[in-house]
Amino acid sequence: MTPVLARPAHRRTLALLAVTVLLATAAAVAVGRAAGRAAERDHDRAGQPAVRQGKFGLGGPGRLIFRNLAWGPRRDHLAAVPLNDPGAVRTAGPTDCLRFHAAAGTGVCLRATGGVVPGHEAVVLDERMRAVRHFPVPGIPTRARVSPSGRLVAWTVFVSGDSYAGGAFSTRTALYDTRTGTLHDSLEDFTVLIGGRRHEAVDHNFWGVTFAADDTTFYATLGTGGRTYLVRGDLTRRTLTAVRENAECPSLSPDGTRIAFKKRVRPKGADAPWRLYVLDLRSGREWPLAERASVDDQALWRDGRTLLYALPGDYGADVWQVPANGGGHPRKVVASAVSPAVTGP
Repeated sequence: MTPVLARPAHRRTLALLAVTVLLATAAAVAVGRAAGRAAERDHDRAGQPAVRQGKFGLGGPGRLIFRNLAWGPRRDHLAAVPLNDPGAVRTAGPTDCLRFHAAAGTGVCLRATGGVVPGHEAVVLDERMRAVRHFPVPGIPTRARVSPSGRLVAWTVFVSGDSYAGGAFSTRTALYDTRTGTLHDSLEDFTVLIGGRRHEAVDHNFWGVTFAADDTTFYATLGTGGRTYLVRGDLTRRTLTAVRENAECPSLSPDGTRIAFKKRVRPKGADAPWRLYVLDLRSGREWPLAERASVDDQALWRDGRTLLYALPGDYGADVWQVPANGGGHPRKVVASAVSPAVTGP
């Protein structure tokens, strides 16, 4: 069978089409490579941590989980790194949070909600990071904590509309028992004792809960009358007893003997008003830590010797650490991160 030969004009058209395809492919490759090089330059110039998509749970040993603040599609998502290698490539999951904490396989995530009227909610997470309970909250998230056993969960939000507040802030702090399903939606319903006497005032504000191991005792901050107090809570008796003045955002040590807190060392409105301190609950002795920057955060015990906390950074905040004994030096351990939690031993 004699082959049918293409006409000369047709052959020229096919050749032109082939050249066009080759040129377009080469251009696309060149553009892609240039974009890649530009992205690498931007990454190097920005100094942002490397982030990869993946999965992780709340029960893994020796893991540091936090809200990722590195720019990119996973900003504000929870991410994890090995506790002994916090500068490693971070694994970011699908869960986004504004505030977060976890312990013993239970997590709490405070996040924004969509819809016609934006709002916020507290989400209780299980060990596999699945949402098991949702609670609407009346304001902007600021603090979150889970008890060492994973049974109790607490959160604090800023609210507006309280007539007594004036220009000051107002808060709501809630506690949730994952075992019984009991929600204490406001610590303002508890009885407050200051100096051994019942204290009643319309301006009671509570924030920064930290739990003891017995799942009954907890500590928090009380603000009233222009003063702040460290209060010890009893969940069974529904009481809050003031134990010290000028102590905010407490964090109980793993052995239950010390509390880290921020202490106001300068008047309201001044620059750098707070300093991190540690209080020995048995002796009543307190001491400042080596971090001299103003820390407006609820510190977290990395272990029995070291505290983690956030300071302002180039992309929102960075996580730092400092020895709890008052010695040593502060050190940045995780860039572009906030709201850390430690899992496992």
